[in-house]
Amino acid sequence: MGASRLLIALGAVLIAAGVLIRFAGRLPFKPGRLPGDIFIHGKNSSFYFPLTTCILLSVALSLLLWVLRR
Repeated sequence: MGASRLLIALGAVLIAAGVLIRFAGRLPFKPGRLPGDIFIHGKNSSFYFPLTTCILLSVALSLLLWVLRR
């Protein structure tokens, strides 16, 4: 029973990710370019760390796993 739930959840996550990637250009915000993401552009290099994106993904995955454990 546990493996089947896990496979269903992974399938749902993959479908959601595919839809998000497909329609990312039409969204009012750009995934990976949210306010709070750190982007530093220097003379010869650049640094990008998606802080807000990481936090939102962590919250979403935590909620998903919490729901699956119930």
